[in-house]
Amino acid sequence: MLTETHIDGAIVRLFNEIQFPEEPAGLYDPLRYMIGIGGKRIRPKLCLTAYSVFKDRLTPKLMEVAAALEVFHTFTLLHDDIMDRSPLRRGQKTVWKKWNEDTAILSGDVMQIDAYKRIAKAPADRLEAVLALFSKTAAEVCEGQQYDMEFESVSEVPMEDYCKMIGLKTAVLLACSAKMGAVMAQASEKDCEALYEYGYKLGMAFQVADDYLDAFGDEKVFGKPIGGDILNCKKSWLTVRTCELLSGKKKEAFLKRFNESVPASGKAAKIADIKKIYVDCGVDEDARAEVRRYTEEALAAMKKLRLNKVRSESLRRFAEKLVERAK
Repeated sequence: MLTETHIDGAIVRLFNEIQFPEEPAGLYDPLRYMIGIGGKRIRPKLCLTAYSVFKDRLTPKLMEVAAALEVFHTFTLLHDDIMDRSPLRRGQKTVWKKWNEDTAILSGDVMQIDAYKRIAKAPADRLEAVLALFSKTAAEVCEGQQYDMEFESVSEVPMEDYCKMIGLKTAVLLACSAKMGAVMAQASEKDCEALYEYGYKLGMAFQVADDYLDAFGDEKVFGKPIGGDILNCKKSWLTVRTCELLSGKKKEAFLKRFNESVPASGKAAKIADIKKIYVDCGVDEDARAEVRRYTEEALAAMKKLRLNKVRSESLRRFAEKLVERAK
């Protein structure tokens, strides 16, 4: 059986050796930069982990498909960072800050094309299924981003709508990654769907954890400034939950402070004020409980696979490691 160490090593080699065209450098240097600053490689690792519960040997075509998932995810980050006005990504300058917005847009576009070129290298007997899954997911991620932008123009968002948005923006790509591994392993349709559900629930847990860490994480570990959502008046799971719990003048005061634009000298105070409200309402603990709930649902979906203990352990460990910082 493929071990976690084997999979981790294969992913390191994959991205150390990944190639993009040399010219024009202004187009492809940002791709090399983004891949070079690393990341947790969650999506390709999930793809290979799901594959490994059925097969014991990695193949070159499988590695191309796994790389496509990370390349596509990185493309979305290039564009998201512009829309969110994020200055840092993984502790480094974002592409639009290091170069400019036009470069980030165009380099993101060619990165998406590169992802499809890699997906197209899937074996002929699985290509139709792989392309259909990948294309459906790509469209859903864009739908999620659109909902996220629309939420910026309304004062409140119901939790049901917020969860739908993060399901599309974040969870479906993890679901796709898990199912992609199963499809590449020629698993049964039932097993493919069980892994899709496993990945989706993990994606929901991951996003709620990310929202929590944006306010309560360690900047050195999180990779970007703490309180970014608060300063950008960007709705998160914490914000939505707070609005559910508050009413009347307390809700009005919270929304007024949350939506307030502040100068550089007032940033720390705004972050502290909003975090205090979160803690007073208990939404920090609520978020951590939600992370645990989604993780448990992911593990329940995993059990539908009827794997032996050794093979199921890799999926359990993946789930635990993904959200451990927020639990």
